[in-house]
Amino acid sequence: MRAAAAFLSLVLAITIVPAQPAATVSTLPLPGGKATYVVSQGHLKAASSQNWVRLGSYRFATNGTVTAALYLWWQRHPEARQRTATVPDLGCTTKAGGSRSRPRACEVLTAGGFTGAPDESRTGTYTVSGNVLTIRWKIAQAWTEQWYVRPSPDRRLARLDLKHSTLATHGYGYGSNAALGTRRAMSSVKAFPGSLRQDLTSWAGGKLVASGDQPFGNSAFRACATTTSCLTYLQPSSRGACQKSGGCPKYGGGTRLNISSIQYYLTKISNSDRRDTLWHWCTCLAMERGEFCYTGNSHVKPLMQVIDDKGAFRGWVGAEASFSTTGSRAADMMAVFRITDFR
Repeated sequence: MRAAAAFLSLVLAITIVPAQPAATVSTLPLPGGKATYVVSQGHLKAASSQNWVRLGSYRFATNGTVTAALYLWWQRHPEARQRTATVPDLGCTTKAGGSRSRPRACEVLTAGGFTGAPDESRTGTYTVSGNVLTIRWKIAQAWTEQWYVRPSPDRRLARLDLKHSTLATHGYGYGSNAALGTRRAMSSVKAFPGSLRQDLTSWAGGKLVASGDQPFGNSAFRACATTTSCLTYLQPSSRGACQKSGGCPKYGGGTRLNISSIQYYLTKISNSDRRDTLWHWCTCLAMERGEFCYTGNSHVKPLMQVIDDKGAFRGWVGAEASFSTTGSRAADMMAVFRITDFR
């Protein structure tokens, strides 16, 4: 009986031990309360000929992880310009080179590889302390980034201002809770009611140039009747570009003909994500070569649309990756920039 009683007491003792609570998974605040960001960053140093720019997206999760998908353009591995297969129709272009109101009907070019999948995919961890976001990438090379996080006045966007990076020297980022597959049509770009302005840092010929608060005249672009994914604009003249001393000794500004117009093309790259591209070149440069569509060192500027929490278009972050067709790295043109209403 004593043995039975002892055994029963042991069973009761075991059965009344309270269950331990399940382990909880900690959650972290999203940077600025936003899960998806479009980002442009670059390593741009005047004395270097191995500069690079990156453009793409960051996705943050409340478990403290971040995933990046980025396009990389690097002077160490220059890429030729790439055709987009988009030729604006005659509703927004002309086949007569002398027109002063419409750009020429040319197939739009972009930076090499931008019509395909991103070059890089990497993961990391992040923390937010006050208004500072810190990212540590899980790659072989140590790479840490810090950004100031700034909410927009309407709280529909968050802006990233680069504070420090192990590898990058310049950068811009904008985030919301809109899916990365959310984008707006060119009709929305043209009709955007706000004021889009550009901030840019560019590299060319061993020199860095920073410019800010430049107006971007989206409403001045002409909508195409058939190729609705494209907008065009012919800037009638330019003060600093397209000059006699800038590669147009016969036709440029300062010559008897004094042609300093610029051909601009803005087009969608993808239906399923934020990619757009901007292409522009001096009319006189094509004329110097006896070409209708310029095949030399035109400006190719991949873009990622900034979309806010309500799915509205708010501008772009972008990069320039215009590698010289002559093979001279000194003649490359590289930049990181933003064109937005929240700066």
